[in-house]
Amino acid sequence: MTLHFVLPGDVDDPTSPSGGNVYDRRVIQSLAKLGTAVREITIPGTWPQPSHTARARLDQALAGIEDGAVVLLDGLVACGVPEVVVPHAGRLRLVVLVHLPLADETGLPPSVAARLDAAERECLHAAGAVVATSPWAARRLAGHHGLARVHAITPGTDPAPPATGTDGVSRLLCVASLTPRKGHDVLVEALATVTDVPWTCAFVGPERSGGPVRDLIAQHGLADRIDLIGPLTGKPLDRAYATADLFVLPSRAETYGMVVTEALARGVPVIASSVPDALGNGGLLLPPDDVTAFAQALRRWFTDEDWRRDLRSRALTRRTELSTWDETAAELVRVPASLRA
Repeated sequence: MTLHFVLPGDVDDPTSPSGGNVYDRRVIQSLAKLGTAVREITIPGTWPQPSHTARARLDQALAGIEDGAVVLLDGLVACGVPEVVVPHAGRLRLVVLVHLPLADETGLPPSVAARLDAAERECLHAAGAVVATSPWAARRLAGHHGLARVHAITPGTDPAPPATGTDGVSRLLCVASLTPRKGHDVLVEALATVTDVPWTCAFVGPERSGGPVRDLIAQHGLADRIDLIGPLTGKPLDRAYATADLFVLPSRAETYGMVVTEALARGVPVIASSVPDALGNGGLLLPPDDVTAFAQALRRWFTDEDWRRDLRSRALTRRTELSTWDETAAELVRVPASLRA
């Protein structure tokens, strides 16, 4: 079986890393190791709201695939354009991989969110199968869109040595694109309440809308303590994890939270929100958009040695429970294999 995988054009752009792109790329690599032939089809465009040219390219790419073939589509590309995807559903075995429901992106005008939500529903109902990247996301997609079944296939992790940290307390790390959905403003406000103790925090990720966060950092006089490093990949990102004492992620919405498992794979304690499946029992899960809860948790982290020890122990236990990318790929390939030709 050849698996045709339709991807956004920026899947390998090092200046714009994302969990969805990492998932796609790592799954492709593991599928090849498992002996599954994968044909990559990358479609440049401003997905999920592409230009007419991008829509035409997607339509042309799908039209060029032989009848009965298995096509795995990244939901960012597929879900916003049912008028392109649905006409091909009768002759192709379509599987849609949803990294984030389109309407869940923070900051969308209500009319745009409603339009994207309706488009996504039409696309997913036409697909032969739908895949989400966590059990929580699968349940939400199924309930919200009225789907009979959504497969939950969580991301893998790479084995990594335990992080050395710095002094075990003061170096904080947040890996996330600077967008409203990731909640950096919540973290900055919380950090502003604990300036009486020594700490530094690295914000690692592309600045897609970082202006308000920069302004907030300046407003609280934290420019010398919060480092806006930008996107990192490969060894530089590994070093950022290795030197972290605590990983923090204040997201308002996540389907999984791969950066959390990357931290846990190194035994780094985690305080986060909106990531129940990734975190498991490996750290402290807080309500989203709750500055007070984050401030209290940070205060306790800095002042309660026994609690720090407990969080480290929980992270190290969770580290042993994480699946690999090969296991993720093996689960994923079973989904299209079960579809009728």
